[in-house]
Amino acid sequence: MKTSLRRLPGFALPVFIALAASPGFGADAASPGYHLLKEIPVPTDGSWDYLSVDSANHRLYVSHNTTFVVIDTEKDAVVGEIAATPGAHGMALVPKLGRGFTSNGKENKVSIVDLKTLATLSKVDTAGNPDWIMYEPNQGEIYTFNGSGQSSTVIAADTGKVVTTIPLGGKPETAQEDPSLGRIYDNLEDKDEVAVIDIKTHTVVDRWPIAPGKAASGNAIDLAHKRLFLGAADTNLMVMMDYTSGKVVATVPIGANVDACSFDPGTQLAFSSCGGTTTGPGSVTIAHEDAPGKLTVVQTLTTEHGAKTMTLDPATHKIYLGAVKYAGAATGARGRQTPVPGTFRVLVYGPGQ
Repeated sequence: MKTSLRRLPGFALPVFIALAASPGFGADAASPGYHLLKEIPVPTDGSWDYLSVDSANHRLYVSHNTTFVVIDTEKDAVVGEIAATPGAHGMALVPKLGRGFTSNGKENKVSIVDLKTLATLSKVDTAGNPDWIMYEPNQGEIYTFNGSGQSSTVIAADTGKVVTTIPLGGKPETAQEDPSLGRIYDNLEDKDEVAVIDIKTHTVVDRWPIAPGKAASGNAIDLAHKRLFLGAADTNLMVMMDYTSGKVVATVPIGANVDACSFDPGTQLAFSSCGGTTTGPGSVTIAHEDAPGKLTVVQTLTTEHGAKTMTLDPATHKIYLGAVKYAGAATGARGRQTPVPGTFRVLVYGPGQ
């Protein structure tokens, strides 16, 4: 498929042309532009979830079982660790305060961390299983999205005090915000809808169905064109939604077992990372936003089995995925293979040579 270079309002055409001119940047899925650049080994074993990037300070924070591993993205090397975060899920960064906030799912707490020393300053109680976590700049608040609590805990970033808990009426997954509208948009995975939160009143003010998508987990945002990109696991679709109206305006097919989505405003590329079938490889579907109502798949990047969590560095256009090697036949109700000890690492993919 051809990738449209039509100019959209706010579309960074020169950046996309530079990428498109790079050797191997594909106009279709048969000519892949993103490819593996690096594998960064991470010590110790265990589960993992979200990755968070700090472009300005060249840091990548990787949740890893009971810790967050800190990677220097210029050196592609581990440079530190945030300890005592059992059931580590995600991390929200507030550089102006010099603090990070981690969601610790197994202890129903948030750790407040000094970003320079990586020391834990204090912990804050949340509702059950805080998962996705984000910083809301207008009110200066941290939001956790609590899986078993079916709620969002709101914390003042400067004081570390709980402001309120917002009932969501479903199991929350990834959320995104448009600060100019004062709205947060959160996937309710078990309801097949997006819950819209007003940041001033701390209430859900709307609910939008994502049909034909079902069970969305990944969520990315295009602020310029007011679009959400939702990774719908039960239907293997990336759903593009107009978040001024709540209408689904486009969909494209993606791989199996999607978890995360990212959007690069500099290239107008949307990414959905998929873990694959029980034994098959993972993949990242890369789609171009040709117009506010049109998505075109430009590449299906083969990754590794189980590599379904991802983040993007908009400064470098690289994407980062957590992965581990597996061995043996798939077993158990979910058909899982056995991870090979000592093989957890971060996969780095990028465009060009």
